Amino acid sequence: MTIKVALAGAGAFGIKHLDSIQTIDGVEVVSLIGRELPATQAVADKYGIAHVTTSLDDSLALPHVDAVMLCTPTHMHAAQAIACMKAGKHVQAEIPMADSLADAQAVVALQAQTGLVAMCGHTRRFNPSHQWVHNRVVAGEFNLLHMDVQTYFFRRSNINALGQPRSWTDHLLWHHAAHTVDLFAYQAGSPVVQANAMQGPIHPSLGIAMDMSIQLKAANGAVCTLSLSFNNDGPLGTFFRYIGDKGTYLARYDDLFNGKEEPIDVSDVDVSMNGIELQDREFFAAIREGREPNASMAQVLPCYQVLHNLEQQLGQ
Repeated sequence: MTIKVALAGAGAFGIKHLDSIQTIDGVEVVSLIGRELPATQAVADKYGIAHVTTSLDDSLALPHVDAVMLCTPTHMHAAQAIACMKAGKHVQAEIPMADSLADAQAVVALQAQTGLVAMCGHTRRFNPSHQWVHNRVVAGEFNLLHMDVQTYFFRRSNINALGQPRSWTDHLLWHHAAHTVDLFAYQAGSPVVQANAMQGPIHPSLGIAMDMSIQLKAANGAVCTLSLSFNNDGPLGTFFRYIGDKGTYLARYDDLFNGKEEPIDVSDVDVSMNGIELQDREFFAAIREGREPNASMAQVLPCYQVLHNLEQQLGQ
């Protein structure tokens, strides 16, 4: 049976998911939702998607739609995920699940009530580089002691990953820190029990902190140091250093190196080297198999509790 999908958000990450779905058998995008109809129609034409709309409700009303993928602005994720499940559709929302703990809890509660597959795009769980490290941890071959992470972008104006103006404002804490907070607990195999944060000045027009420093400690004693900036005019992206009892590893998205900068072959870790594709494969496999996916909304909820606590510290 072909899984029929509606995808909301025809921007940079929506296109990444459209590309990944083309590599997955038995899945078809049948509806595309976007903010501006002409631009959305252009993307739909490129990918052969028949139904195009500016309203998620239009797509949810289609009886043949089995699942929805949300690649929409952060503040819309929780309400849209709830709408999808109320319409009887499985749902995957891009990270973050929500921008408040209360909304995240509401999403998880509805999933438990409906039994539908509900997953959040915590892609780092799926990148082959991080999978390789995780497999070593699970096998008892590597014990994480310290994870040092740099998340650096240059966004002094409100633009997206394609260099186009954004209709919403991104957030270091509720979006970019979410990746690392969840990954740290996942890789340590231990929940976060202590978290501290500091932030720099609030940007006068964007209304967000452009620089942030976060410290985390897991119940098993592992620590994480996370530095985030939208002011970084240099190499862009997120870079991870895993320091453990039996080695040091450097992860840069889907690539992995040892502490001497020698590359580690991770090509046989999974069926693809594309973390987003692997994330999407997990979503559709969970639907077919009637099981909870890795990075389910319920599994990642503790991350949002930590983000909430940090937000309270920062007085936001």
